[in-house]
Amino acid sequence: MADVKKIAVIAGDGIGPEVVAEALKVLKKTEELFGYRFETEHALFGGIAIDEKGTPLPQDTLDICKKADAVLLGAVGGPKWDNNPKELRPETGLLGIRKALGLFSNIRPAVVFDCLKEASTLKPEVLEGTDLIVVRELTGGIYFGDKLRREGAGGQEAVDTCVYSVAEVERIARQAFEIARTRRKKLASVDKANVLETSRLWRETVIRVSADYPDVELEHVLVDNCAMQLLRRPSSFDVIVTENMFGDILSDEAAMLTGSIGMLSSASLGEGSFGLYEPVHGSAPDIAGLGVANPIATILSVALMFHLTFGYHDAADAIENAVKSVLDAGHRTGDIAVDKSKAISTSAMGDLIIAAMG
Repeated sequence: MADVKKIAVIAGDGIGPEVVAEALKVLKKTEELFGYRFETEHALFGGIAIDEKGTPLPQDTLDICKKADAVLLGAVGGPKWDNNPKELRPETGLLGIRKALGLFSNIRPAVVFDCLKEASTLKPEVLEGTDLIVVRELTGGIYFGDKLRREGAGGQEAVDTCVYSVAEVERIARQAFEIARTRRKKLASVDKANVLETSRLWRETVIRVSADYPDVELEHVLVDNCAMQLLRRPSSFDVIVTENMFGDILSDEAAMLTGSIGMLSSASLGEGSFGLYEPVHGSAPDIAGLGVANPIATILSVALMFHLTFGYHDAADAIENAVKSVLDAGHRTGDIAVDKSKAISTSAMGDLIIAAMG
């Protein structure tokens, strides 16, 4: 019998509980089909934790996550908490949990399904064959550097400092090379080495690390050129690795190639196999409770968990193939439906995917 894997389940806010419920049904189906075993423990996080515990990241939630092999997160936040002080905002909890769990990289796949090409704003022939992953460094760079307001010669000035160490670049580079090895063995390292000293350090470090991965083709791309090429030739990219701010921007751009943010999974990883898995989309409070949210991003986050944390590639492939089969059959939730009158519910989409798994 397979080892029991512990998963901390954080449903979160808005549509989070609805999409996580469908992902949990997929976990159960995986147990039936493949014999894998999962033990789930639920925890409060984000806005609901603020309301019930007075903090976005309760200590007991953190303890549950630290004891788990992986974390499944729905979505957090909403306008209800927008005017809270910084320490009582759901987003502060996200930064806190990443730091506490040592999550230094964000993995975002962007796959264009043939049957959904019409949902994208790009021409179908441009999108043909697009299947890429953005690996974003998550805990360094300008977001975490020193910040300063001061009086200058022209009045008030603001300064944000971008800092990277060789160790920070090396660990994210190695992770990206390892991921590339499991795919088409192509890695694009994105920087601004023609202008920024941090980018020159980034490029030097990636080149040095690449010597340990002679089987992976390495390409260096300036960030502005990468932004253009993602729209011009997205299928030419396999794995993209880049620093925090560039990754934040480029991963959102790559997300829009697919036509709907409701289709996109993500992982935040640290050292070893532990990871936090969540859909890219937000909590969508405007549709919460209506049963119309797209659960595919959360379900594909489970597949990503199987690939990256558990190594259950057979189960992950079954989930991904089931999603493709259901979409090829023409089933759509409202966000990806051309004819909104034919859109199906959150639970109906989950049930169809489970049925298609076998």
